[in-house]
Amino acid sequence: MIAATTFAGKRVALFGLGGSGLATVRALVAGGADVAAWDDNAATREKARAEGAPLVDLATAEWRGFSSFVLSPGVPLTHPAPHWTVERARAAGVEIIGDIEIFCRERAAHAPNAPFIAITGTNGKSTTTALIAHLYRTLGRDVQMGGNIGTPILSLAPLDAARVYVIELSTFQIDLTPSLAPTVGVLLNLTPDHLDRHGTMEHYAGIKERLIAASDHAVIAVDDHYTREIAERRLSAAKPTTLASTASPGLSDGYVLEGRGLAQRTDGRSHPLADLSGIGSLRGAHNAQNAAVALATLAQSEDVARAVEGLHTFPGLAHRMEEVGRLGRVLFINDSKATNADAAEKALLSFRDIHWIAGGLSKEGGIAPLAPLFGRIAKAYLIGEAAPAFAQTLQGAVAYEMCGDLQTALAHAGAEALRSQAPAPVVLLSPACASYDQFANFEMRGDAFRALVAQFIAAHAPGDRT
Repeated sequence: MIAATTFAGKRVALFGLGGSGLATVRALVAGGADVAAWDDNAATREKARAEGAPLVDLATAEWRGFSSFVLSPGVPLTHPAPHWTVERARAAGVEIIGDIEIFCRERAAHAPNAPFIAITGTNGKSTTTALIAHLYRTLGRDVQMGGNIGTPILSLAPLDAARVYVIELSTFQIDLTPSLAPTVGVLLNLTPDHLDRHGTMEHYAGIKERLIAASDHAVIAVDDHYTREIAERRLSAAKPTTLASTASPGLSDGYVLEGRGLAQRTDGRSHPLADLSGIGSLRGAHNAQNAAVALATLAQSEDVARAVEGLHTFPGLAHRMEEVGRLGRVLFINDSKATNADAAEKALLSFRDIHWIAGGLSKEGGIAPLAPLFGRIAKAYLIGEAAPAFAQTLQGAVAYEMCGDLQTALAHAGAEALRSQAPAPVVLLSPACASYDQFANFEMRGDAFRALVAQFIAAHAPGDRT
């Protein structure tokens, strides 16, 4: 745990008692702060109380006595309207921060030279964060990984200059971190997302740019309009910057994709680094982008040639293009994390002869943007609330079946893939939807798919079943 000693003797309000909220309470108490914690959910409060959290009803508290207010990143700061606690804090002149800000203050006070790698973007953050951490570990470094990827940042090992902190940051977390100052800031890509919480794409992109502007060195993938503009502003300010691209063949300096290999370009000259062919955990151009920025990040302090070897041992992440089974020629892929069309596009671009399981709770735009990729789909198996709308989009372009639930979809998709004459059919769960109509989260949906695949393979594997 990282004790929040910079808040010793201060009275601190906190709202949101999920995993990161409880970790923050523990860090503040351990650092000597007087904490007043609260949550709107009674069951969450009782769980926090059982774990020793000091509860105070912030609706009736005297806010002028607080030095800081720590807000959960899941609670609206600005859009669609500020949460009531935000209004109270502003009225009392109390600063509003998040747990990442506490980490930054502790690092500045106790280990300012500890490497701090911060990764953000719309898609690919978690894979890139895990890959960077993996590459550092293969080089023998003591790595702490957390933030938006599972482990709350204040639950990581205490700050030490010898440790590398690899942290995934969401826009919500950046918005609550005024003193953010990473050693290396990584920006992957920007497409419309969470606009209900940010209002406009420009506001969303502007928050992401704060991380880049605050970094000692920036690594930026320049494969979309917004990231190119951010890179141009960074370069025009003559700040240390490394570019990466999988779609800009004219990039003369940076890390690029050439065929299926990564190369570093210097003054237009290419220096091959790694062949990604055969690395199942890094399939697709999107993962090539992740790998390119990972190598560019390590190049700031490590031997890239040695780091390249770690690409081949990267296991990937669950629910993100995860290979969960193979039966004869048929490959089963769990991409449950693909909760919108942009994310599902990455999976569809990575395969052909796809038996596509899609649907759930639809997001704005549906799957119409995926129309250019419909030729890769052998058949679609539609589930959840989005099924009727998806069927309308697919009508006349892709064969489809209304399956209703995941179990039915997997059974039918698997059986038809086994009968396929294609050389390498794929059963792909890449829903392009949120999970909430049938599952509590995308992890539960992916776990269910993995279990169903295991059962299907056991039932259909050749051999004596007597």
